[in-house]
Amino acid sequence: MNLIVHQSIVIHQLKVDSVANSSVLQIGSAGMIKGLSNLYNTGGFTGPAPSALATVGAETLVPLPSPT
Repeated sequence: MNLIVHQSIVIHQLKVDSVANSSVLQIGSAGMIKGLSNLYNTGGFTGPAPSALATVGAETLVPLPSPT
């Protein structure tokens, strides 16, 4: 079976609310999408990261939207 698809896509504005490690954003059609996740140690780290310091009540330097 032969399938021929002709598309013309015009995007004036695209808003993406969130992007996660395994996100897929598809515009148009595709025969098959295969998930792929790779983890690379590009910094050459040999151990776990140090614990984060608690910053309760710290002032936010960048205004962030309230979670909905």
